[in-house]
Amino acid sequence: MHRRTLLRQMLAAATIPLWLPACSRVETPLDASLGAGQGDPIMPLDVSPRFWRDLLPPDRYRVLFEEATEPAWSSPLDQEKRAGTYVCAACYLPLFASADKYDSGTGWPSFTRPLPGRVGTKTDYKLIWPRTEYHCIRCGGHQGHVFNDGPQPTGQRWCNNGLALEFFPEGEELPALRG
Repeated sequence: MHRRTLLRQMLAAATIPLWLPACSRVETPLDASLGAGQGDPIMPLDVSPRFWRDLLPPDRYRVLFEEATEPAWSSPLDQEKRAGTYVCAACYLPLFASADKYDSGTGWPSFTRPLPGRVGTKTDYKLIWPRTEYHCIRCGGHQGHVFNDGPQPTGQRWCNNGLALEFFPEGEELPALRG
């Protein structure tokens, strides 16, 4: 990033109104009452950042727990076309079904919707205008952002970092949850 661009972003960020409602900056689960397949509630993990830092490769840790973004077109998951399940790369909670994946042309894996009750959202002002960020409801790992420019049936584009996911083909057993 050029110094001028960084300076402009920093100056713009300093002008974000402090009167914005506090609730818009706080994580809010979409529906934590829906469980991991059997109606059981998904309980958030109480795990230290050190646990994840020691477990995950540095690039995955930065995306999942420091809200970094990987470069577009860098993830092989963007071109993944097989049937299967996409799980959180940190805690292995299933987040997306391949039936809901589509090619958005953005260079990141994109979905029309997550599995019910698997993600939480918060408003993100990092690029000045508000965006909806989403994260794994179980470990809090940052996944990406949701936009209202996707195809039917939802009209949404759940744009995900490939490093935040792991793919398991249909017929392959999903890993045990970790954390």
